[in-house]
Amino acid sequence: MVGELRYREFRVPLGPGLHAYPDELIRQRVGHDGHPEYQIRWLILRRSDDGDEGSTQVDCKAEHILLWMSNDEIYANCHKMLGEDGQVIGPSQESAGEAGALDKSVLGEMETDVKSLIQRALRQLEECVGAIPPAPLLHTVHVLSAYASIEPLTGVFKDPRVQDLLMHMLSSPDYQMRWSAGRMIQALASHDAGTRTEILLSLSQQEAIEKHLDFDSRCALLALFAQATLSEHPMSFEGIQLPQVPGRLLFSLVKRYLHATSLLDQLNDSTAEAGAPNNSAPEELIGERSRLELEFSMAMGSLISELVQAMRWDRASSRQGSLARPACSIFQPHLADSGLGLPVAQAQPTFRRSRRYRPRSEFASGNTYALYVRDTLQPGMRVRMLDDYEEISAGDEGEFRQSNSGVPPVQVLWESTGRTYWVHWHMLEILGFEEDIENVVAGDEYQGAMSSGALGVALPSWRWKPMTELYAVPYALPEDEDAEESEHLTQAEWWELLFFIKKLDVPDHQEVIQILQENLDGEILDDELLAELAVPMELAQDLLLALPQRLDDSALRDLLNCHVYRKYGPEALAGQLAYPPLLEAQQDALLLQAQGQPQESDDAARAEAKEPKTQCSTTPLQHLVEGYGPAGKILLDLERALSSEGAQASEVKPLLLQLQRQPQPFLMLMQSLDMPASNRALHLTALRILMQLVDFPEALLLPWHEAMDACMACLRSPNADREVLQELILFLHRLASASRDYAVVLNQLGARDAISKALEKHLGKLELAQELRDMVFKCEKHAHLYRKLTTNILGGCIQMVLGQIEDHRRTHQPINIPFFDVFLRYLCQGSSVEVKEDKCWEKVEVSSNPHRASRLTDRNPKTYWESNGSAGSHAITLRMRQGILVRQLTLLVASEDSSYMPARVVVFGGDSTNSLNTELTSVNVMPAASRVILLENLNRFWPVIQIRIKRCQQGGINTRIRGVEVLGPKPTFWPVFREQLCRHTRLFYMVRAQAWSQDISEDRRNLLHLSSRLNGALRQEQDFADRFLPDEEAAQALGKTCWEALVSPLVQNITSPDEAGISPLGWLLDQYLECREAAHNPQSRAAAFSSRVRRLTHLLVHVEPCEAPPPVVATPRPKGRNRSHDWSSLATRGLPSSIMRNLTRCWRAVVEEQVNKFLTSYWQDDDFVPRYCEHFHKLQKSSSELFGPRAAFLLALQNGCAGALLRLPFLKAAHVSEQFSRHIDQRIQGSRMGGARGMEMLAQLQRCLETVLVFSGLEIATTFEHYYQHYMADRLLGVGPSWLEGAVLEQIGPCFPNRLPQQMLQTLNTSEELQHQFHVYQLQRLDQALLKLDNTEKKIQVGHKASGQKNEKEEEKEAGVEAAAEVVEKEEEEEEENENEDLYYEGAMPEVSVLVLSPSCWPISSISHLLSPRTCLPSYLRGTLNRYSNFYNKSQSHPGLERGLQRRLQWTWLGRAELQFGDQTLHVSTVQMWLLLYLNDLKAVSVQRLLELSGLSPDVLNPAIGPLTSSRGPLDLQEQKDAPGGVLKIRDDSEEPRPRRGNVWLIPPKTYLKAEDEEGQNLEKRRNLLNCLIVRVLKAHGDEGLHIDQLVCLVLEAWQKGPCPPRDLVSSLGQGSTCSSTDVLSCILHLLGKGTVRRHDDRPQVLSYAVPVTVMEPHTESLNPGSSGPNPPLTFHTLQIRSRGVPYASCTATQTFSTFR
Repeated sequence: MVGELRYREFRVPLGPGLHAYPDELIRQRVGHDGHPEYQIRWLILRRSDDGDEGSTQVDCKAEHILLWMSNDEIYANCHKMLGEDGQVIGPSQESAGEAGALDKSVLGEMETDVKSLIQRALRQLEECVGAIPPAPLLHTVHVLSAYASIEPLTGVFKDPRVQDLLMHMLSSPDYQMRWSAGRMIQALASHDAGTRTEILLSLSQQEAIEKHLDFDSRCALLALFAQATLSEHPMSFEGIQLPQVPGRLLFSLVKRYLHATSLLDQLNDSTAEAGAPNNSAPEELIGERSRLELEFSMAMGSLISELVQAMRWDRASSRQGSLARPACSIFQPHLADSGLGLPVAQAQPTFRRSRRYRPRSEFASGNTYALYVRDTLQPGMRVRMLDDYEEISAGDEGEFRQSNSGVPPVQVLWESTGRTYWVHWHMLEILGFEEDIENVVAGDEYQGAMSSGALGVALPSWRWKPMTELYAVPYALPEDEDAEESEHLTQAEWWELLFFIKKLDVPDHQEVIQILQENLDGEILDDELLAELAVPMELAQDLLLALPQRLDDSALRDLLNCHVYRKYGPEALAGQLAYPPLLEAQQDALLLQAQGQPQESDDAARAEAKEPKTQCSTTPLQHLVEGYGPAGKILLDLERALSSEGAQASEVKPLLLQLQRQPQPFLMLMQSLDMPASNRALHLTALRILMQLVDFPEALLLPWHEAMDACMACLRSPNADREVLQELILFLHRLASASRDYAVVLNQLGARDAISKALEKHLGKLELAQELRDMVFKCEKHAHLYRKLTTNILGGCIQMVLGQIEDHRRTHQPINIPFFDVFLRYLCQGSSVEVKEDKCWEKVEVSSNPHRASRLTDRNPKTYWESNGSAGSHAITLRMRQGILVRQLTLLVASEDSSYMPARVVVFGGDSTNSLNTELTSVNVMPAASRVILLENLNRFWPVIQIRIKRCQQGGINTRIRGVEVLGPKPTFWPVFREQLCRHTRLFYMVRAQAWSQDISEDRRNLLHLSSRLNGALRQEQDFADRFLPDEEAAQALGKTCWEALVSPLVQNITSPDEAGISPLGWLLDQYLECREAAHNPQSRAAAFSSRVRRLTHLLVHVEPCEAPPPVVATPRPKGRNRSHDWSSLATRGLPSSIMRNLTRCWRAVVEEQVNKFLTSYWQDDDFVPRYCEHFHKLQKSSSELFGPRAAFLLALQNGCAGALLRLPFLKAAHVSEQFSRHIDQRIQGSRMGGARGMEMLAQLQRCLETVLVFSGLEIATTFEHYYQHYMADRLLGVGPSWLEGAVLEQIGPCFPNRLPQQMLQTLNTSEELQHQFHVYQLQRLDQALLKLDNTEKKIQVGHKASGQKNEKEEEKEAGVEAAAEVVEKEEEEEEENENEDLYYEGAMPEVSVLVLSPSCWPISSISHLLSPRTCLPSYLRGTLNRYSNFYNKSQSHPGLERGLQRRLQWTWLGRAELQFGDQTLHVSTVQMWLLLYLNDLKAVSVQRLLELSGLSPDVLNPAIGPLTSSRGPLDLQEQKDAPGGVLKIRDDSEEPRPRRGNVWLIPPKTYLKAEDEEGQNLEKRRNLLNCLIVRVLKAHGDEGLHIDQLVCLVLEAWQKGPCPPRDLVSSLGQGSTCSSTDVLSCILHLLGKGTVRRHDDRPQVLSYAVPVTVMEPHTESLNPGSSGPNPPLTFHTLQIRSRGVPYASCTATQTFSTFR
C-alpha cells in the first residue's frame, strides 16, 4: 500500500516528507445518494527527512484538509472513528453537555437579566445627548459583555435588538463606545467559529452598514473576521505581490464571503440527521436543498466577480489571450515527437535538403552510410546533424570544412555555435551545396528510429499505444448526447445566465421574465421554477443580445468574460476579448446605448472637442486624451467644470458618476504621473484636477488604489520637479485625510520611506510631508490587517473552490457556480505561459572589490567586475528572493579578457552562506564564449547560490566577469493553487483507492467493477480539465496526481498476494485464461467477463509516465578533440514505474502457475511438446489481448515460463529438455519431405523454437544442449547437413551455453575445406608420379643414344641405367610402404568424402571406433583412406596449413553411403555399406562371422542388419542351427518382387535417449557435485565472498585436481565426467535462484554463501523447489571425500559435505 498504517490509522503521503492522517470528525450529512457522509479533518504533518519511523514530527503550520467521506471510506481509513460495533461515532456535542451543567432556574434568571439589560442599554442610548456617552450606558454595556462571555447564554444574544444596539454603538463617534461594542462582539465570538461567523454575518448583512461605520469601526469588524478565519485557512502567498485593496472593498468582500460560507453551512446542515434511514428525502427537503444550492451558486458568483475585480485580474489579464487547450488526454505524458490523444492528421515538418543525396534511412547499416558520406562529402557542402553529440544537437546545420584520420574525423562550422566542432561521419546528413538545397517533407528519419526486419515482423514496443477506438484513452468515451438535450443549455450555463438576470433592476428583471414566459408557453415562473428551466439555445442567444443594454459596467464586463457569453454570444463581441482597447470601445458603445444617447450627440461632442484645437494650442491634457473618443471627452469636461470659478457640483457629479461606471479615463489621468519628469505641465494639471476631486464625496468611490503605483513612482523619481513633488504630497495628504483607507494603501506601497527620502533631498522644505509620513506610519497595523484579510479571503475562496471540486468528484454532479472557470483561469495563470523577470535576487555579493559589484548587474557589456585575490578563491554570491525558482543563470564573459577570462566555473547552492555544500553544476568555459549558461530549470528553491571561478584561461590568477543574468518566473498563484489542488486530489483519491481496495480484499469479484469505477473517475477528471483548466501544465498536473493517487495504490493492492500467495488481479487473470475458450461466444457470460477484464487491464497499463531524470550535480567532460568544450548531459529515458512493475510481476506469477500446472499434468505425455507449444501460444495471445503487444509483458511471460521450468526436479527437467530436442529433430527431418506436409512441419518447428527460447539462461539449457547435440549429430551423419540446421541454431543459439551445436556445424565447414585441400593434394601426388615417370624415360633414352661411344664407357652406361632403375624402384617401394596399397582402381573410382569430427563437440562413443580399416574395407577404399591419412598428417606438420597441437585420426563407423544395386540406389550407413560390399565376394555370410570381422557389438550391427533384411532390403536372413544369429545372403529377385528403380533408404532408424536412463542420472550427479563444490568454496571464504570469475576458476581447478570427483564416481559418470565453465555458471544460477548463494548489493559480481546447509538422509528424487518461502527446503546426498590439500580445503584429513539437487 502506498499509504502507511500506523497506530491503526491510515497515513497518506502528500509529498516529500508530508503526510496527512485523520484527526477529528466535524459533522455529518446525507449525501445525494441518500447515504450518510462524514466530514473529517485531516491534519498535515511534515516528517523529518531521515525517513526513520521513530522520527519526530515537524509542525506544518497546523494545516488541515476537510474531506467528506462515506461509511466505506471511513471503515477503510479511519479506524479510531469507529465504535465497537463497527459504526461511525457521531460528532460530540460538548456545548450541550456544558449547558446542561447549569441549573435551569439559574439559567432562566440570567436570561431575564440579559433581556432587561438590553432594554436598558437601548433606552439609555436613545436618551444620550451629545458625543460623549453617559457612564451608566458604559456600565450596562460592560455587564452585557460579561454575560456574553457565558456560552449557554449565546442564544439570548441572537435577539435582533442586540444587533441594533451594536450597530448604534459601532456608529457612535465616541471611541470608548466603539471599543465597548467591539469588546462585546469579541465576547460573543469567543465561543466557537460558528457563533463568531454568525455574529459577523448578521452584522454585515445590515442595510447600508457602510454608511454607519467609520474607519475604526470597520477595522474592528475586519479584525474580528481576520481572527475568525486565520486558523481556518492557513494558506501562505509568500513571494506573491498581492494588490492593495482598500478597507471599503475588503468589507464588501467580507460580506460576500460570509454570505457564501453561511449558505454552504446551511447546505451541509439541511439534510436529514445521521440516524435517518437511507431512503429518499422528503419533497420539502429536496426543494429546500435546491433553493440553497441556487442561492449558494449566486453568492459564490458574486464573491468571485468582486474578488476578481479587487485583485485586478480583469484589468491585468494577459493581453495575448488564453489559447484553447488541445483536446487530449490529461493522463498521458505529452512527448515532443508524438501527439498522444486523438488521431488528428498533422502536416509533416519540412526540412531543407537536396534530393541528389541519399538519406541515412536508405542504408542497411551505419557503417555503409558512413562510407557513403565520407566518399561524397566535399568542402563547402551544407550538412545537418542527425544525432545529439556533446555540444551539437540533432537538427543543427553547418558547413563541412575538412576531415582527417583523427577521432572524430569531420570538422564542421556549425551555425548554432558559430564555430567549428568535430563529429563522426554517420552523424551527418548531406544537404548539398546551397544552390541544390530545396524544401522537402521529412521522412521517418526525423520522426524516430526506423525498425525493420528481414521477415517484416514488427517488434513489440515498451510504449505501445493503440491508435483509435476504445483503448485510445484510459477512459471510455461518453455516449452521444440526446439530440433534445444538446439543443438546450446545461444547468450550469443557465445558472450563469440567470446570475446576470438577477443583477438587473426590477423593471428590467420583469421584462426579461416576461420574455421567458412568452417563449415557454406562458407559464408563471417563480424562483423555484426559474432554477429548473430548460432554456433552448435560441432563447439564450436572444437574452444575451438583450442583457448588455440593461447591465452596469461591472456586470457587463463579467458578462463579456463568462463562459455562456463566449459560447452563445454574438461572435463579433466574443472574438474581441483578446484586445482590451476594442473591448473598452465595445463597452462604451453598450453603455451609450443603455443611457439612450443618440449617435448624433456623439458626433456633436466630437465636433465640439475638435473646435478648440483649431483656435488655440493643444493643452497637455488634450494631448493625453487624443484617440480615446467619448472616454477622453469626460476628462476634458471634468477639467473645464473644475477650472471654472466656483465649481458647480451639478456639473461635476454627473461626470463622476460616469467615471464610476467607466474608470478608465480616471485611471489614465492618475497613471500619467508615472510619465517622465519632462511632462511637468501634464503632472501639474493632473494633480490640480485630482486635488479638487477629493473634495467631492462621490469621488472617494473611484478606484484610487488601482493607480497609487503611479503616485509612488512619481514620488520616488530622482528627477521629479520640486513643485510637482509638493503638489503630489498635498494631494496625497488630502486624499489620506479624506479616507484613511488610502493612507493604509500608501503604507503598503512603502510611502513612508519614499517621503523620508524626498524630505532629505529637499532639506525638509516640503509642506505637509512630515504630517503625511506620520499619518502613513500610524496605519502600519491596519496595513498588516488588510494584507492578512486579503490573504484569508483569497485562501478561503480557494478552499471553497477545492471543496466544490471535491463534491463534484464525489457526487458526479456538475459545478453550477458562475465564473468558476474564470476564477480557475486566473489561479492557473502562469502555469503554461512562463513570464520571466530580471530582478530575482535580493543582494549580490562578491569575494573581493565589493565597490565594483554593481557592474555585474548594470547590463553594460563594457564594464566588468575584476577580482583581487589568489587563484581559485573568487566567488559571486546571489541571495535569491523567497520562492524564486531559477530558470536560467547566465555568466557574461569576454574573450578579449585573455587570462582574466574564466575557464572553469562551479556553482553551489545552500540555505545560507555557511551551508553551501551542494554542487549544482560544473562548466568548462570555451575561450571564444561570451554567454555561459550555468543553470537551467531548477526544481528547487535555493536561498543562496554561489558562483565560484576555480580556474582562469591561460593560468590566470584574477578574473573579470562582465555580468550575471538570472531569469526566473514571476511569482503567481499557480504554484500555491497547484500545491493545494494536488494535495486535495491526492488525499481524495488515495482514500478512495483504499476503500476500493478494502472491498476487493473482502470479495475478489468486486474487481470486476473496478474498470467501471476507474472509468467514471478518470472521465470525470478529463471533463473537468477540459471545462475549467485552461492551461496544459495545469491539466497535466491534475491528471498525473489523479493517476498516481488512484491507479498506483490500487495496482499495488490488487497485485499484492494474500496469505495463500494469490493476488486479486492474479486470480482474475487466472479466471480469464480458464474461460478464454468459452468467451468466443459473444452472447455468453464468459464473453462479458472477459470484456471486463480486458477493459480493466488496458486501462491500468494505458498511462506510464516517464520519471524525470535526477538533477545533474556534475557535468562530465567530453573526450577526444572536443575535450575542452562544454558537455551537455543527455536526457535518459525513464524506467517503467511501479504500476508497470507490479502488473508485470503479477502477470509473471499467473503465467508461472499456469505453466507449472501444465508441466505437472502433462510432462510424461507423448504429445507433450505440441501441447506445450499450443499452451504457450495461447498465453502469448492472452498477453496481447490483455496488455497489448508491450515488450514488458512478453518478457514477463517468458520469465513466468522460465520460473515454472526452474521449479521442476532435475530428472523431470531433463525429460522435458529431451522431449523438446526430440520434437525439433523430428520436425527438421520431416521438413525434408517437401510439399504441404513439409511446410506444416516447418510451421510446427517455428512455433517450437519460439517456445524453446525460454531455456536461454536457465539450468535446463545444459541438458537441452546435451540431447540436442546427440540428435543433431545423428541427423548430420545420417542424412547430411541442411540450411535448416544453421537457421535453427541462429534462432535458438542462446539456448546452448557451451555452443556445442554451433561448433559442430563449424567442424563440418572445416571438413569440407579439408576435403577440397585433399583433392588438390591428390592432384599434386598424381602430377609428381607422372613427372617421375617422364624423368625415368628421359634417362633411358639418353642411355640408348650414348651406345655408339667408346667401349671403355659401355660398362659405365649400364651401371648408370641400372642405378636409375634401382632409384625408381626404391622410391616406388617406399611410396607403397607409406601409403599402403596406393593403387588406382580400374574403372569408375568411387567418390569418398571424409568428415573430420572433433571429439570436443561431437558425441562419439568408443564403440563406434573402426579398429582396423585395412581388414574391413575393400582395397579401393583402403587406398583412399590411406591417402587421406597421409594428407592429414602432413597438414598437421605443415606450418602453412594449420597450427596447434598435433592431432591424429581415429576412424569410426559413423557416416553414410550410396550403393548401386541393380537399378536401385541404396542409401545406407557405413556399417551397412561394409556389410553389402563384403557380400560382393560371398554368396552368404553368417552374422557371427561379421561380428568377428568388424569387431562391432551386436547393439551396433543388429540395427544395421534390420533394414537390409526388410521387405525393401536386398538381403535375406536365414536361421541355421550351426550359425548363431542367422546367415545373410543376397535375395533372389524371383522369390519376391521388389522395386526395380529409384532410391531406397535403408539407414537404421534413430534411437532416442531417455532422461531416466543412466546417462541422465550421470548428468544429475555431475550437477550435484558442482553444486557441492560451489557451496564448499564459498563457505571457505565466509561473508567476504568471491568474484564470480574467481569462483569459476576455483571450482574447475577442484574438479580436475581436488578430491572431487572420486575415481569410482568419475567412471560412473562416463560422458558426464567432463566439466566446463558454462556448467559451473549454470549451477551458480541455480543456487542463486534457490537462495543458497546471494549477490552483494553494492557489488553484484561478488557471490557469497547465504544459508546453512542441513545434512539430511539421501533421497533419490529432489523436492519441488517451488515451495513457499525465500529459501525452500533442499534434498541432499551425503558423501565422504578425502582432501588432498587443494587451496580451498581445510587442514583436516577427511571432509564430510553435502551435495544436493
